[in-house]
Amino acid sequence: MSDNASFFNLYRHNFLRLAVAVPPARVADPAFNAIETIALLKRAAERKALLVVFPELGLSAYSCEDLFQQRALLDASREALHQVIDASRELPVISIVGLPLAVDNMLFNCAAVVHRGRLLGLAPKTYLPNYREFYELRQFTSASLRLGDTTDFDGHRDVPFSNRLLFQAEDQPLFTFFVEVCEDFWVPIPPSSYAALAGATVLINLSASNVTIGKDDFRRLLAASQSGRCIAAYVYCAAGSGESTTDLAWDGQGVIYENATKIAETERFAYQSQLVTADIDLDRLAQDRMRQNSFAESGRNHRDRLAEFRRIPFRAELPVTIPLPLDRVYERFPYVPSDLARRDERCHEVYEIQVQGLVKRLKATDLKRVVIGVSGGLDSTQALIVCARAMDVLRLPRNHILGCTMPGFATSERTLRQARRLMSEIGCEALEIDIRPSCMQMLKDIGHPFASGQRLYDTTFENVQAGERTSHLFRLANLRGGLVVGTSDLSELALGYTTYGVGDHMSHYALNASVPKTLIQYLIRWVAKTGQLGPAASDALEEVSRTVISPELVPGKSPGQPAQKAEEVVGPYELQDFHLYYILRFGYAPTKVAFLAWSAWHDRERGVWPDIPAEMRHTYGIGQIKRWLAIFLERFFKESQFKRSCLPNGPKVGSGGSLSPRSDYRAPSDSEATAWLAQLAEIPDTDP
Repeated sequence: MSDNASFFNLYRHNFLRLAVAVPPARVADPAFNAIETIALLKRAAERKALLVVFPELGLSAYSCEDLFQQRALLDASREALHQVIDASRELPVISIVGLPLAVDNMLFNCAAVVHRGRLLGLAPKTYLPNYREFYELRQFTSASLRLGDTTDFDGHRDVPFSNRLLFQAEDQPLFTFFVEVCEDFWVPIPPSSYAALAGATVLINLSASNVTIGKDDFRRLLAASQSGRCIAAYVYCAAGSGESTTDLAWDGQGVIYENATKIAETERFAYQSQLVTADIDLDRLAQDRMRQNSFAESGRNHRDRLAEFRRIPFRAELPVTIPLPLDRVYERFPYVPSDLARRDERCHEVYEIQVQGLVKRLKATDLKRVVIGVSGGLDSTQALIVCARAMDVLRLPRNHILGCTMPGFATSERTLRQARRLMSEIGCEALEIDIRPSCMQMLKDIGHPFASGQRLYDTTFENVQAGERTSHLFRLANLRGGLVVGTSDLSELALGYTTYGVGDHMSHYALNASVPKTLIQYLIRWVAKTGQLGPAASDALEEVSRTVISPELVPGKSPGQPAQKAEEVVGPYELQDFHLYYILRFGYAPTKVAFLAWSAWHDRERGVWPDIPAEMRHTYGIGQIKRWLAIFLERFFKESQFKRSCLPNGPKVGSGGSLSPRSDYRAPSDSEATAWLAQLAEIPDTDP
């Protein structure tokens, strides 16, 4: 994967482009329907899709009723399938089309799987609806009554014919698909449930499904829940314009879901042909199945049923030699929803989780006070807001919060002003301690050159300040009968950017331990935007959200101005949070993480929310991503685990993960990063 072109190809990173096709139909006119089907099949091939799904009985039309008993229609449908098979010889795409097919003097509602001039298999419908407007038992036979597992089809000998077929790509081991038909999807235990346990990662449904008010939402619900329960992709395609409207109507809804996440959907009630594609992440499905051990347990409990499935191998002919970027948009901030309404809900929920955690800990310890270091930066501001909310829930006055700001050798006038203002607006007890005298005593005691007038700003100089601050907080908590609230966030813990032990690494309760830096920025802005602490506090919070992230431990050239910018050391938090999410949540390889990061960040406008200010619309080329990813991998896998192995308690907030050894992530403190860093060589240095 070392060449530039192939690295920027979605198939190289275990993505799979699928398509849903809804052609206009003519009832009982297979010749016309075949032409429309082939036209969409060609369009799918041009889009580099690997598989395209058509509606149920699409070659004949679904609404033929008793015309299905007519020999002429059945013969014309078989001929239409021959046309599709012939057209497929020159097209590197799998097509799944529906037709009525007579086998052993029984008529079946079938899905035909076609690839490169071959009829790979026929999947007959299992559950035939015979209620309300449906009368399928009048014409068709259930797959459960088939007499054999193969059939001949006009020159195609021993074609697999079963509702237990798994189609396995030999050149992409993660791609196995299963086909069910319409009603099979609506029953209590769909056949695709067993197929997923048997190994299918892509579940396909050819449907007709006439439309009634609200049915579109129910289809989405079913597709989302089935893909989520089965940890699979679910591709659903309903019949559209052209079906008979004698008593029914049709909307042509097609949806593609990946593990409960909607990736694509057709336009409903369109009068022209439609083709939508979606890039499915096979790694996501494989990783979640591997981690969720109850999935394998379910398979073990149904192993007799799963043994009935037959695998049909084929070569997918992945187009891997050309640049082929993702059509799918990956959000730049995976911890923060782009939708404004969902973002507000997320912010509210994060606060409720953090507040509940702190309230329970205070009740359990029978303490009524908290002690918190307030720096005027993002993390301590977030924790201070949570403390205020917790006091409100406990019906305690906010002066039970002891906010302590501790200026040191590099504290800026801005952050000190912000800290004072925040404590005032929150209404907590405010204490200010100049830690420079105690730091100088410590530096003198250990013989550090700074104590004798030398300007040596080394790690020891920095950690003495961080340690003094934490030491003061713990002794204040002893004196005042309080609980020390930690402020360090998930991003800092991932990168090891905390002072170990007696430093910001330690507290009695780590409120922010599973909240990343990017989310904290939006949490603070949300409180400001919604005016929850009053207009004056909102102004203060907005100012904090715009503050340059710095530990403020090394003096700058001007008095009261720090020389450090955290992101110059550990990398842009917005990019490192992206890396963290996909490495921690999914365990992706560095090459894939880099490809996803490039897909999200290389284009100035791609995936950017409308409400993001112009000055925050950053871009990163693959070379920059490679550089910062190298730093992330070294710090995350080799240097920092010992700090995370002894984290204080704190509530898990999101599904993106926690680094607590008692929650999502357990790792040895003395592991190497060699395997991860070795993959960096496969990442190009320049964009395509």
